[in-house]
Amino acid sequence: MSGTSRLAEKAHSPFLPKLVTVLREGYDGRALRSDAIAGLTVAIVALPLSMAIAIASGVGPERGLYSAIVGGFLVSALGGSRFQIGGPAGAFIVLVSACVAQIGLQGLILATILSGAMLILAGLSRLGTYIRFIPYPVTLGFTAGIAVIIFASQIRDLFGLALAGPEPGALPEKILALWAARSTLSPAAAGVSLGTIALILGLRRFVPKAPGMLIAVVAMSLLAALGLPVETIGSRFGELPRMLPAPGLPPLGWEAVTAALPWAVSFTLLGAIESLLSAVVADGMTGRQHRANAELVAQGVANIGAGVFGGFCVTGTIARTATNVRAGSRGPVSGMLHAVFLALALLLAAPLAAYIPLAALAGVLAIVAWNMAERHEIAALLRTSRADAVVMVVTFLLVVFEDLTAGIITGFALSGLVFVKRMSDAATVEPHGTAFDQPGRDDRVIYRLSGPYFFGAAAQLGSALERIADHPKVVIVDLTEVPLVDATGVHSIDMLERKIVRTGGRLWFTGARPRVAAALRKAGLTEPRIRYWPDIATAEAALQQERM
Repeated sequence: MSGTSRLAEKAHSPFLPKLVTVLREGYDGRALRSDAIAGLTVAIVALPLSMAIAIASGVGPERGLYSAIVGGFLVSALGGSRFQIGGPAGAFIVLVSACVAQIGLQGLILATILSGAMLILAGLSRLGTYIRFIPYPVTLGFTAGIAVIIFASQIRDLFGLALAGPEPGALPEKILALWAARSTLSPAAAGVSLGTIALILGLRRFVPKAPGMLIAVVAMSLLAALGLPVETIGSRFGELPRMLPAPGLPPLGWEAVTAALPWAVSFTLLGAIESLLSAVVADGMTGRQHRANAELVAQGVANIGAGVFGGFCVTGTIARTATNVRAGSRGPVSGMLHAVFLALALLLAAPLAAYIPLAALAGVLAIVAWNMAERHEIAALLRTSRADAVVMVVTFLLVVFEDLTAGIITGFALSGLVFVKRMSDAATVEPHGTAFDQPGRDDRVIYRLSGPYFFGAAAQLGSALERIADHPKVVIVDLTEVPLVDATGVHSIDMLERKIVRTGGRLWFTGARPRVAAALRKAGLTEPRIRYWPDIATAEAALQQERM
């Protein structure tokens, strides 16, 4: 991508859909052909995955297709990323299944619509720029935690276990219940799930361009159709509908809204993080730059649209977006066509979905969970930074054993503390070429500050500065290497100046950057109370002139 193209993209409105940008640049038959191939490739991946995610989330497989069709089309048509593919995501399985268990399907749909409205407000408020700053250890921790929970949620179908009651949501209770049901293991279901995993991994290694997930699901469905005794979509959910349902709204009473609101907040937080992370991945693969706030607005509209048509929360999906890029997508049209191809599959092949074994879809999600864990990145982080490793581990444990929101918020807070500590350690105060016993030079002392002078460093540096305030008549503090000063830093400098004045001295500053000098002056540290000099040499020359 040329520098001119990048500047042109930056010049556009932050809310302008990338589809408009692509069409303005010129869109011809060759681009349409490339997008059609990419869209078909992504649809082949999304078809089994959308149903598998829906089933794991506690809703019917058709709900996953509704979400992928309506949400996926709107994300691509209105989004701020050229290559983003929207749809149901594995990261939402934990939240969606818990939401359905607590407030039911209609509550889930209402929470999805409310989340869409929140995402639109977040985008219009230009919060997308800040949501992208989620620390990497937090992202690693919650992604790994979600991977563990997804895999745990598939153990029952992977082995065809029959539980005595509803499957517990909490991981420790879930594991105990599954272990208690180990005698009900179905060899046929275990064989299907293991065969699905083996086929996907084998095709990935030897025929990497083949649609491994779809081929594996189709192969296992043929076995089920031939009489293999395994539970299928048809035996649990019945035949899928062949078209989208009529649009409609769930009950909107006050009680329903208040029950759905906490879930909507969680969907919004996770959806914003997941979609912008996916857009960043696409940027890294293509050299393009997404519009974060336009993307949030599009995600909001997509969630409202998915909810109106009976679906549940959608977001940008990293795996499908990466597939779209690798398949040669030229822009958002490929994502729109992927939704159209899914709609055609629903129309033409819905009866055949009844033969899909649930164990095969569980195998697909087991692969998804394994890929989500990012094992190499976790190992590298554990080797390089103990503090970041603690943040990641705490986030992971809270996601697995508490909930996703607690993990993200706590991880973010811990990352903030780690950042403050590192910035505080980077801030120093050092004497600059002056000794009190030098003849004729004991009336002044020079200290250099370096690093940000903010609340984290103010106590450390303030103590060092105050120890010198009793000695000289002039304290020169060089601020050349201070990029910023916050309210706490300004306050500590103000207290230092007052102490120096009480002992008959004066405080001079040198090298203060305009931003730093402005902050000090706004706090009342102005001439003649304080003297500002461009550098140390000028300040010393002025002091020498006073002595004469």
